[in-house]
Amino acid sequence: MINKRIDEPTGTETVGHEWDGIEELDTPMPRWWLWTLYLTIVWGVVYVILYPAWPLVDKATEGVLGWSSRGELADEMSVVDQAWVTVREELSRIPIERLPENSELFAQAVAGGRSAFQVHCSQCHGSGAAGSQTLGYPNLNDDDWIWGGDLKAIEYTLVNGIRSPGVEDTRGSLMPSFADFFERSQLDALVSHVQSLNGEGPSSGMGAQLYERNCSLCHGPVGEGNRELGAPRLNDAIWLYGNSREDIRRQILDPRMGRMPHWSGRLDQVTIKMVSAYVWSLGGGEELIEVAEDPTVEIDEEP
Repeated sequence: MINKRIDEPTGTETVGHEWDGIEELDTPMPRWWLWTLYLTIVWGVVYVILYPAWPLVDKATEGVLGWSSRGELADEMSVVDQAWVTVREELSRIPIERLPENSELFAQAVAGGRSAFQVHCSQCHGSGAAGSQTLGYPNLNDDDWIWGGDLKAIEYTLVNGIRSPGVEDTRGSLMPSFADFFERSQLDALVSHVQSLNGEGPSSGMGAQLYERNCSLCHGPVGEGNRELGAPRLNDAIWLYGNSREDIRRQILDPRMGRMPHWSGRLDQVTIKMVSAYVWSLGGGEELIEVAEDPTVEIDEEP
């Protein structure tokens, strides 16, 4: 240790250390830095007094202001919940077929329906509602609807389900099995005719005749389907279980008919209405049937 001395060029005392001829000056801290330090100490003391600061066993010191981030979040959530209550009240009053007339309320319904869809429906129909042809879950983005694609039809399906056990008004259809009914050549001819309905290859007289006798009553003379019976269209390119020859053959011999649970009693009326609006908004929703004006329903007119 070398004794302290005054550095002649600067007039500043050294700290007494030297390393290879290099000495350290004991330069005082700048005043502004010291005042900043003192202010932060004062600020820290005031903060500890006013706000939660010291952690305890199951909570923290509350502070004289009684503020907490949890309390602030609860207040914000309360405001959001109250606004959502208002939206739900409006949705509960308006008939679903009138919902698109109020663009702001419809947008809120779609947003709420999207969230409910992800929780309750995406497991089968997929997060993007594209469904699964392998498992027979319908794609809700296209415009092919077995039971109807307007808002009321979608809502009815959600409320009552499809082939949902124990539900009196559930949607239901039954395609009989034609196993051991056709000879191999007849089955091949019928499959070819079904494929020809949407332009995939030629048909034959035998196939057309077999279709007319066994299939046209439900699926229509040209494969246009029948929504009252739940018979799907066969003359478009949208297929629930696939459109290969093997897929069609399998459906004729051993029909696959899926089920959808009813959501009445599981979801409240407003949530069902929101999910219906979301599904309808995906791009394949059909135009609504005009309804009579109901003077008892309050609807905010949009410009």
